[in-house]
Amino acid sequence: MSGQGFALALEQRRLLAVTRVSEGYRQKDVAAFLGVHPGTVCAWVRAARKAGGLAGLRAKPTPGRPRKLSRRQERTVLGWVAKPPTQFGFANDLWTTRRLAALIEQRWGVRFNANYLAAWLRAREHSPQRPEQPALERNEAAIARWVAEDWPRLQKKPAMNALTSC
Repeated sequence: MSGQGFALALEQRRLLAVTRVSEGYRQKDVAAFLGVHPGTVCAWVRAARKAGGLAGLRAKPTPGRPRKLSRRQERTVLGWVAKPPTQFGFANDLWTTRRLAALIEQRWGVRFNANYLAAWLRAREHSPQRPEQPALERNEAAIARWVAEDWPRLQKKPAMNALTSC
């Protein structure tokens, strides 16, 4: 569990612990009530005293790794994927993560690993494209002949009693 809501919940727990200790409850009892180690409550009380009040217990921001692309740039990339790659100078109409990574680096100078881009696209509900590859042995002339000559012969004929029942 992580995120701003979780950090605020932990902050509330620290504030409650220090408030209860200042009201006269024993640190051991407060720790048992909150399900933490008594040394943890002691550290929280010490932090509150050092900061001169409850300010020492406030949640500290944990921003994490900065984004490589802005939200606008992300929308732009998703817009690219909706268009054929030939519009961007590629030889055929198949997007690959390597092509997308090259285009992002060319436009904004931001480098992405192609494997990461695959996961990034899946998280945004884009599935990888699979090119259709016809069989090497495929003979279009033989297929056309079979459809014209053999297929009509193999189709199911109507039953005789179906014609006479009218």
